[in-house]
Amino acid sequence: MAQIRFKAIEKLFERQAEKVNFPSNKASDYFGENVFDKSKMRKYLSKESYKSVVKSIESGKRIDRKVADQVAAGMKEWAISQGASHYTHWFHPLNDATAEKHDAFFEINTKGEKFENFDGELLAQQEPDASSFPSGGIRNTFEARGYTAWDPSSPAFVIGKTLCVPTVFISYTGEALDYKTPLLKTLAAIDESATNVCHYFDKNVKKVISTLGVEQEYFLIDNALYHARPDIALTGRTLMGHSSAKDQQLDDHYFGSIPDRVMAFMQDLEIESHKLGIPLKTRHNEVAPNQFECAPIFEETNLSVDHNQLLMDVMRKVAKRHNFRVLLHEKPYKGINGSGKHNNWSLATDTGVNLLKPGSTPRQNLQFLIFLINTTKAVYDHSDLLRASIVSAGNLHRLGANEAPPSIVSVFLGAKLTQMLNELEEKVSEKKMTPDEKTALKLNVGKIPEILLDNTDRNRTSPFAFTGNRFEFRAVGSSENCSSPMIVLNAAVANQLKEFKIEVDKLIESGIKKDEAIFQILRKYIIESKPVRFEGNGYSQEWVEEAEKRGLTNITDATEVYKAYISDSTIKLFGDNNILSEIELNARYEVRIENYTKKIQIEARVLGDLAINHIIPTAIKYQTVLVNNVNGLKNLMSEEEFNKMAGARIDLIKKISRHISSIKNNVTKMVNERKRINKLETEEEKIDGYSNHVFPYLDKIRYNIDKLELIVDDKLWPLPKYRELLFNI
Repeated sequence: MAQIRFKAIEKLFERQAEKVNFPSNKASDYFGENVFDKSKMRKYLSKESYKSVVKSIESGKRIDRKVADQVAAGMKEWAISQGASHYTHWFHPLNDATAEKHDAFFEINTKGEKFENFDGELLAQQEPDASSFPSGGIRNTFEARGYTAWDPSSPAFVIGKTLCVPTVFISYTGEALDYKTPLLKTLAAIDESATNVCHYFDKNVKKVISTLGVEQEYFLIDNALYHARPDIALTGRTLMGHSSAKDQQLDDHYFGSIPDRVMAFMQDLEIESHKLGIPLKTRHNEVAPNQFECAPIFEETNLSVDHNQLLMDVMRKVAKRHNFRVLLHEKPYKGINGSGKHNNWSLATDTGVNLLKPGSTPRQNLQFLIFLINTTKAVYDHSDLLRASIVSAGNLHRLGANEAPPSIVSVFLGAKLTQMLNELEEKVSEKKMTPDEKTALKLNVGKIPEILLDNTDRNRTSPFAFTGNRFEFRAVGSSENCSSPMIVLNAAVANQLKEFKIEVDKLIESGIKKDEAIFQILRKYIIESKPVRFEGNGYSQEWVEEAEKRGLTNITDATEVYKAYISDSTIKLFGDNNILSEIELNARYEVRIENYTKKIQIEARVLGDLAINHIIPTAIKYQTVLVNNVNGLKNLMSEEEFNKMAGARIDLIKKISRHISSIKNNVTKMVNERKRINKLETEEEKIDGYSNHVFPYLDKIRYNIDKLELIVDDKLWPLPKYRELLFNI
């Protein structure tokens, strides 16, 4: 293993920046060239079928079989012109990855005639062998049937020689087995409820779109070092490794000059992404060594999620071309910043208005306040579910670790907006307002753009922060499918807006003027959701204590976190809005806890193997060198000289023995716990066992291994160290 380590380092120093033939033309010239977008549709479809597809995208209406045949024919012709020989239905199963089964266009009929085929039936629906995807008990293994169905709102694209058609994935009995199905339902729900609220101000609004921009953080590691670290290769993170003397403490990597090799990778990534219609805009060094970030221009949420899932896949492929590996784990290295995926979320109308951006008139700003306050109220009411949507085995390492938001869900609005909400709370009464009071309120509301000017700084410790024209959900993990938190957020806000409309209409029906009714309900929501608003340091112990006083939950045990998926409030939220049934929610609960359990199980097995088969033998080898040295000294020296000279070596031998014994004992206990827990019947019992009885051993074993790393001869140590992993580019 030591030889592998040093060979990996030798290969590292041989690396040069990859020479890539970058296009000489502008990005706008080749952007989307591998996407069957509207411009391609106009060329390859009839006017009738083009209009039908566009109408389906904009209104969600179904496409009939005749039009589907025409679309399939045009899509096939375009894909073949791009060099495609196969097609696949591309979907998002409940494992945070994407899935695809490739079929050739090529067919032979009963007469032996050879031809290329792709009709409306093949476009609209496929039946993959789906038995091995997570289903949470909805389906038995022997019931392999599942269906993928075309999602026209997300354009098809070509990767390599394969046409990829974005689809939903459902069971034979109709339950959702993916992320996209409920996401699309929440987008329809928020469109309906938000449009109805917009009609208080503008009857011309026909549609409200949920928008999303995803900032993607990641680490790069040299390919040779990656293969020399089995823990990284198998779990995505280092299960052992003492901190480097220098890491991120000087803040010299953040926004620093991008290394040549990394720049070559980034440029290649951007080109491949732009060809696929992914609008990457930003790139920079992040806080930790070898950590970076890329971010796109915001898009419609469904498309943005598809693009982020596709981006992660493209990143991995492009990285290999440059002798890198991309690490998307939330915490690859202990002691330095991990990676998140900041979800910048907003709502926009088809008339071009960002509903979370103040306008130029009091009326526009009242509309802005409606969506701001209702979003805050939705987050307050469903904070436990929002937390559950972003908790994973990887993300729990990162949350609250002085680099990411804590597990307490709070909303940051900024001092000026908070002051305005406090004034609304004080000035708006439940009785009828006088004309002067109404005028004063409207004038105050009209000043919102002025008070927000230069006052939209982010609170880096807030999991859900308003940043001037959007909310930034910062707690999402870097490896996760953004659909999970977006399903919850869009559902919660859609439901809240629906309730808001009902309450305002009741007051209007009772004789209260519309604006006054709106102010009264907003005041009510301001008061009810006040506990979730927090402007201070989310990392402080004072906030933990204050949050408890406010009644905010601070659940860090995964066993308890995931129960939010099957709470009465969640079942009602998703049921009332026709998004997920109680059966489907229970299935997602099962999938989440099973996935968490399996990741801890894998980490425990990998660490046990490395500790027993690599670390302990290395430590014993070095200990033997020391013992031989001590014995040699004993033969050369008098007893008095020996006692003076050999004491430090003997102490070192004993220290190594203690660490070896501790590692061996803890690995044995961990293995026994695993065996015991694996025999338990329910997934709830298993996640409790792995979370509370297996996981703690990982740190106990690591502590002793990391101490040995500081003692054992560097030439003997089998694994690349942090100083090599973090400063290798």
